[in-house]
Amino acid sequence: MTWVALLYSIVLPAGARLKMADLKALAESLGYRNVRTVASSGNLIFDTDARDAAAIEADLESAFAKRFGKAVPVILRDAKTFRERAHANPFPDVDDPRQVSVRVMRKPYPASVSDDLKPYVDDERVALVDGDLFIHFPGQPSRTRLLAAFGTKRFASPGTFRTLAMLRKIAAAL
Repeated sequence: MTWVALLYSIVLPAGARLKMADLKALAESLGYRNVRTVASSGNLIFDTDARDAAAIEADLESAFAKRFGKAVPVILRDAKTFRERAHANPFPDVDDPRQVSVRVMRKPYPASVSDDLKPYVDDERVALVDGDLFIHFPGQPSRTRLLAAFGTKRFASPGTFRTLAMLRKIAAAL
């Protein structure tokens, strides 16, 4: 079975950056096959006979912490689900997939997340797709109040942001 693993943050202690060759070697050391990375932001694709996503996430997280000295959440999707997510777009009027960010979650967001985010939303649009949150940023995401919401305890479930463009790039590598 082919899996996609998205690492939450790959900035190591003392500001060091993780080299994708090191991430690939880590996955290979766990016995994963056909391991490859996409871009330099913690996107990993591999094959394994294992079918338990939670167990694979735990194995990757444990091995990462032991080897690199930092706990990093890993969000896993099987290839079929990942492809579906990468081709979903609840904002069909947005031509540039770099303007849509997706918060890929370990556990699905509840339907109430849109209401919970309303105090933080200015001109952004949010949509929930199968538990992952799609956000259209018409301006610069770094200038929005919305991103601050994800640092609060109400949104503390492990998840990671990728642009829709990056999801599509990863899906193309499957």
